[in-house]
Amino acid sequence: MEENTSRDKIIIRTSIIGIVANVLLAGFKAVVGLTANSIAIVMDAVNNISDAASSVITIIGTKLAGRKADKKHPFGYGRVEYLSAMIISVIVLYAGVTAFIESVKKIIHPETPDYSTASLIIVGVAVLVKIILGRYVKSVGKKVNSDSLVNSGDDAVLDSVISASTLAAAAVYLIFHISLEAWLGAIIALVIIKAGIEMLRETISKILGENVDAELARNIKATILEFSDVSGVYDLVMHNYGPDAFNGSVHIEVPDTLSADDLDRLLRKIQVKVYQDHAVILTAIGVYSYNTKDPEAVKARNKVSTIVNGVQYVLQMHGFYLDKAEQSIRFDFVVSFDAPDRGEVYREVCEKVQEEFPEYTLQVAMDTDFSASEDAVTE
Repeated sequence: MEENTSRDKIIIRTSIIGIVANVLLAGFKAVVGLTANSIAIVMDAVNNISDAASSVITIIGTKLAGRKADKKHPFGYGRVEYLSAMIISVIVLYAGVTAFIESVKKIIHPETPDYSTASLIIVGVAVLVKIILGRYVKSVGKKVNSDSLVNSGDDAVLDSVISASTLAAAAVYLIFHISLEAWLGAIIALVIIKAGIEMLRETISKILGENVDAELARNIKATILEFSDVSGVYDLVMHNYGPDAFNGSVHIEVPDTLSADDLDRLLRKIQVKVYQDHAVILTAIGVYSYNTKDPEAVKARNKVSTIVNGVQYVLQMHGFYLDKAEQSIRFDFVVSFDAPDRGEVYREVCEKVQEEFPEYTLQVAMDTDFSASEDAVTE
């Protein structure tokens, strides 16, 4: 809880710095743009106002996301941060579209700019401020894993390029008496639109649900494998309820000699260890048992493993158990998303194993690789 509070304070403090800086820059640029009759500088000022609004939304989103879990939302409100990041993306996109429309109007009905030394100095200072602000906000965003701050930081760095381009246009006009204001404004607007679309696409992808980070998955599995009774870790599925807020489930493979009491102690230890080391709550741990008492079953496992892993697009096999009393063989296997027809892969595996063991009934499940690290899960 203390870590979350500290993170929220950092995000809010950084956002306030962004608000103050952008409001001041917007005010100066608006005065300069209107005085110099520069549509490019005016559009740059509008962009700064949108940045300030983005920072306000970041603060609101952080506050709402920090609310405690309740009966209606037992997993908390962490995903609100993704919604705030999406709103910021929409604001950036709207600012770009508005700027483009205004620039096209100026292209059709051009006006002559009138630059002063003071106005150019102000724009030059704005470039430096935006570069510093953008790098600072983005670095903080990465440190505390805040998409809203990272988006705001990227936007600020982009703004510095935009401001620098207005200076270049002014230099061209002063030296060659050619006004590129309206055209530059249109280009700036297109760059802003592109950035807004990319931010929106990335945020929507996270809301829809992305594959868990492969490194985090490997680390969790490695932690579970530290327990001597665990010989394999599979089917790791994690649900994201906000930045750094994960609930998950996993299957472990253990020998068939463990009692229910042994399993209970083992599962509880695993849950505590994973939460302590990775801040991930394992809400469920499934169990695969493997044969240890029957040499014939062990031999059958090796044969089935060779057959299954020999089929194209199969990533791995796990959860094998041969039950002589019921004359059944059960196992799971993971099929790559690259397979043109995953169902066909499943049928091929079943047919080949059944052909080798016709006297047994097969209980076969096709798994999905949810963690992108199914290749490194066994001892």
